[in-house]
Order: sequence, then structure tokens, then C-alpha cells
Amino acid sequence: MTTPLSLIGVVHTALSLVPVAAGLYSFARYRAIDPATRSGRVYLVGLALSVLTAFGLSSTGGLNPGHALGILALLAAFGSLLVPRLAVLGRSRPYLATLGRTFSFFLLLVPGIVETLTRLPATHPLADSPASPVVRATLLAWVVIFVAGFALQVWTTRSRRGNAARR
Repeated sequence: MTTPLSLIGVVHTALSLVPVAAGLYSFARYRAIDPATRSGRVYLVGLALSVLTAFGLSSTGGLNPGHALGILALLAAFGSLLVPRLAVLGRSRPYLATLGRTFSFFLLLVPGIVETLTRLPATHPLADSPASPVVRATLLAWVVIFVAGFALQVWTTRSRRGNAARR
């Protein structure tokens, strides 16, 4: 049986749903997380709050792989805000900026997938550990979705740039 969530665990979980919802909305509406939109800004703030509250959680009493993924997600997301300003990157800037934000969304959900599968349903979780076959299969599917989603974003960005150049 799983251990119940602490107060900080409940707060962290609630805050973590904000960037998930904002990210999904952004992908559906704009085909990317765009910081120029309200949902993009909500995503970035929610991501930061989610990662910060995660530091109050640890079953080992120190940093864990989830914390490391959170730090990487923050670096990817906020690094993607700098990419458009780096002229040395040339025409790859919109693709790299999109990759950074999409990768941060991917990383945000990795610990969420693991925690969900090892905690729910509460009476008999679907997985007994992060190394469980169901967790591994789900994470593999998540990688495939990430790669396919980013490929679609590259295609969309290229199409938009091509249409803008023809005008």
C-alpha cells in the first residue's frame, strides 16, 4: 500500500497540474508552448512553482532523480527564452526554442507518470516500483509521443516560416 501524501505533497501535486494543463492547452491551440501567450506564461510560472515545491519532497531525505529532472526542465524552459536572442544560432533559433519548451514539458511529466503509476489506484497501484514493466512501457510510449510531437512542431514551424517568406 502506498504512503499518503503530506501537505506539501498535496500542494506540489496541485501546482504541478497547472503547467500540465497550460502545456496541453498550448499544444492544442498553438501547436507549441509560446511564452508570448497567456497559457505559455502560465506554463512557465507553474513549472517553476512545481519544481520549487518538489524540493520539499524526498523519500530519501536528499536530492533524487525527480529533483534532477525538475532542474533540467527549468534549464530547458528558461534557456529556450534566451535562444531567440542568440544570433549565432541563425535559422535554428525557433526550432531550438521550441525544443527547449517541449523538452521541459516532457521532463515535467516523467516523475508524474512514475508517481501516478506507483500510487494509483490507492488500494492496488498499477506498478510496484519505478522499475516496473508498466512504468517502463509507459515512459517508452511518452518518449515516442515526445519525438513525434516535436517532429510535428518542426514541420509546423517550417510551414509557417515558408508561408511568411512567400508573402
